[in-house]
Amino acid sequence: MKKKPHIIIFNPDQMQNSALGHMGENPAAQTPFLDEFARTEAVSYRNAYCQNPVCVPSRCSFLTGLYPHVNGHRTMHHMLHCHESSILMELKNAGYHVWMNSRNDFLPGQDDEAFTNHADEVFYGCEVPRAPGPENPDIRGEHGNKNYYSHYTGRLKTDERGINYNGDDEAVDAAIARIKNPVEDKPMCLFLGLILPHPDYAIEEPYFSAIDRSKLPSRVKTRIGDVPEPKIEAMIREGQGMHDYTEADWDELRACYAGMCSKIDVQFQRLCDALKEAGIYDDCAIFFFSDHGDYQGQFGLSEKNQNTFYDNLTRVPFLIKPPKDIPIEPGVSESIVELIDFYATAMEFAGVQPDHSHFGISLRESIANCSLPVREYACCEGGRLKGEIHCDESHTLGHGGTDPASTYWPRQRAQEDDVAHTKATMLRTSKYKYVRRLYEEDQLFDIENDTGEQNNLVMLPSMMPVLAEMRLMMLDWYQQTCDIVPLVYDDRFNFEMIWCRIKKICPPEKVNEVQEIIRENRQMHLPLLFQKCAEACRN
Repeated sequence: MKKKPHIIIFNPDQMQNSALGHMGENPAAQTPFLDEFARTEAVSYRNAYCQNPVCVPSRCSFLTGLYPHVNGHRTMHHMLHCHESSILMELKNAGYHVWMNSRNDFLPGQDDEAFTNHADEVFYGCEVPRAPGPENPDIRGEHGNKNYYSHYTGRLKTDERGINYNGDDEAVDAAIARIKNPVEDKPMCLFLGLILPHPDYAIEEPYFSAIDRSKLPSRVKTRIGDVPEPKIEAMIREGQGMHDYTEADWDELRACYAGMCSKIDVQFQRLCDALKEAGIYDDCAIFFFSDHGDYQGQFGLSEKNQNTFYDNLTRVPFLIKPPKDIPIEPGVSESIVELIDFYATAMEFAGVQPDHSHFGISLRESIANCSLPVREYACCEGGRLKGEIHCDESHTLGHGGTDPASTYWPRQRAQEDDVAHTKATMLRTSKYKYVRRLYEEDQLFDIENDTGEQNNLVMLPSMMPVLAEMRLMMLDWYQQTCDIVPLVYDDRFNFEMIWCRIKKICPPEKVNEVQEIIRENRQMHLPLLFQKCAEACRN
């Protein structure tokens, strides 16, 4: 029997695609290991899209191969329950030893059994001293200060060893320890979900100063034309109160984020080095991808949002190194892919049959031929319907969303507004991006000529044919993916219903035999089962 590969999943949080140096979009980016990894050993997808622009829905999607709308996973507080599997559970059931750290964002915290169903081993950490805090602990200031809701913290202190050892570092070390001490005779699935580069924007040396601020690309500041912007962005911008931010301020925030991504690069290198030291690197399928991106100052906003879909938010790093025996053409692929394709690809590499229908496409052929097209378009979705208060984070008991002291208050306050938090869906081809916004104006961007998505063309008469085509494509997508039929058939008749139809012709001495036939053949086509029972009654 062919040896199953190890499945290694390295999953930073909120890392946008342009943070990768080899994408060539941010000259200040410092990701040398990932750049070399893509050049020599992996395929890196320039046009990889998440299926929801916030953490939990995105993870529920890429771990199942299903879009958020299929099972209603489109909020931060509705996760995978007992009737839903994930790739981790499926690999565990197929004989893998599944290790993950507690940065999961896809399993319900109130259900301890969910964790044991999806993993053999969960690393919780918090066994080391707290890392030193920021050099300027008062940078946030009082309410009304430009940094109060900016999520910017800045440079972190280091300890007596000259490091800032945070929870991510502890999780990486724990993963390395498991790699060096594997469970005997079992392939390993390792899911390492990190916090960085999720805000607060804070990083220590040498990463803080490693980013050359003068090389940061120009920030996309304003829109073109008279079409209104999404209401939620106007509300968040007003709430964040960063109107006094200068370009130098934005450069510091963006450089800090780039420094966080640079640390991710180093941590990923440490993990790969450990796989090599353990002698299993060639036997590993390695996946590096983030769950979603970050505004990074686009239109004067920081952090993220539930129902807007600019490339800063939805286009993510996605790199794949297959096991050594699988052909690969390393480099950057321009093909459009989705994060649900991770599910299909990893399951194929593992040789495990999915236990449910899904919509992922295996990228095995694509990594062997980088120029091979994969998808005609990518989709992403988010938001809520009017009255769906349970889909609004600010109404979740204990989350702190309604507390003005929370750094997330501007976004969560905006989500209380039905129009601002409108349900919305993106469909993005290589040329256009269309966003259907249920309660406000749609958006249509010419991506080839407007990479900053500044000019909404939805009202132009000349764009009506394009708009009609994009809407039809979105309708087709929804029809193709609106539900899944379970792979397990249900019986239309219970035991008593079947026995009721046969007992009148069944001799007393045959009762036990015929009833056993019924119990053992419940999946049989009913006329054939009746025939089988009738023959037993006669013989």
